[in-house]
Amino acid sequence: MAGILDLLNSDLGKTIISGVAGSTGNDSNKTNSVLTMALPVLMKAMERNASTPEGAAGLLGALQGKHNGSILDNLGGLFSGGVDDNVKQDGSKILGHVLGSKQSGVEKIIGEKSGLDAGAVANILKVAAPILMGVIGNQAKQQNVSSSNGIGDLLGGMLGGSAAKQEQSFLEKILDADGDGSVIDDVAGMVLGQATKGKGGLGGLLSGLFGK
Repeated sequence: MAGILDLLNSDLGKTIISGVAGSTGNDSNKTNSVLTMALPVLMKAMERNASTPEGAAGLLGALQGKHNGSILDNLGGLFSGGVDDNVKQDGSKILGHVLGSKQSGVEKIIGEKSGLDAGAVANILKVAAPILMGVIGNQAKQQNVSSSNGIGDLLGGMLGGSAAKQEQSFLEKILDADGDGSVIDDVAGMVLGQATKGKGGLGGLLSGLFGK
């Protein structure tokens, strides 16, 4: 199964990055940095939410319905002339549901690390969230995930399955941020420390964002 960060390095990923950058008026490299950090965090939050039967059933329903991957069929149309407000509103609802009270803290930390303000990060994520849901919905269709029990496995596989504990800790730490900024140096230090232990997996990709 393709991981979410493998997707960003693919032709589809490049289309998504350039489209999101253009539609939000942000630099492509910084948009790439935001998405490389944010998409695994969003997926980790979804994995957390799907750990309850109610959360898993709700996510499965969304993936089988509105977010079944059809948004990926016409990305050119989505990005040409600006992204529809309905898509952004949908993205805003997804972020609120997935991140809850952690949303502002997550946006602040990712902004600090990408060189964008939190408002710009929020705009990027509003556009990216429905696309991410479409990607997950597409994977669910391909993997024939038809029960809520398979949702956690699907998300875990796209996150890298047996990812190193430090990488999971990075995601958990961002999700547990309270927005005061104190976690930023801890997270950066931990990920930078991983850079010397090999470039593979999520940690290697994330460490590249933090100056290594």
